[in-house]
Amino acid sequence: MKKYFAQLRPLERRLAIGVLVVVFLVLNYVFVWPHFSDWGNLQHRRDAAQRKLKLYQTAIAQTDTYQKQVSSLQSQGEFVSLENQGVNMLRTIQTQSAQSGVSIANNSRQITHTNDAFFVEQVQNISVTADDKQLVDFLYKLGSGASMIRVRDLELQPDSAKMHLNAQIRLVASYQKNDKAANLKPATAKSP
Repeated sequence: MKKYFAQLRPLERRLAIGVLVVVFLVLNYVFVWPHFSDWGNLQHRRDAAQRKLKLYQTAIAQTDTYQKQVSSLQSQGEFVSLENQGVNMLRTIQTQSAQSGVSIANNSRQITHTNDAFFVEQVQNISVTADDKQLVDFLYKLGSGASMIRVRDLELQPDSAKMHLNAQIRLVASYQKNDKAANLKPATAKSP
């Protein structure tokens, strides 16, 4: 390379050096300059990871506190066994309807949802006939008691004589899950 460069005239040497400088600058522009911000990005990612790690470690350190809160909340509510939940809900609805003077025309089969970690939901669709005061009293008493029953959907129509309201009501009751019964392992028979 030295021999080739020594054979060039001074103007050709300047031109060759200029071309090499331009090629060097183009290569830097294409391959090096776009990565100048990589160090700053890496620092930001590292700082974000350290903040997230600190947040997770703080949450893990509070696990005992969370467990105590969960157990205290689980012990507060009234537990109704899974077999009695549907009967309990229907009994509460019928009691409140009798007290409020609402007549239940039709009720459908109950649906059970168990997707929540702490509660089992019972869904009951009913058709009722009542005047407006009776219906409001019925719905208020259902929601105000300790039954945990609430109205999810409500459709109102006047009856044919326009004296009463016909209502299609979807009621939902939330009952506490019994994790202790679910976590029990079946007994295994010992072989002699």
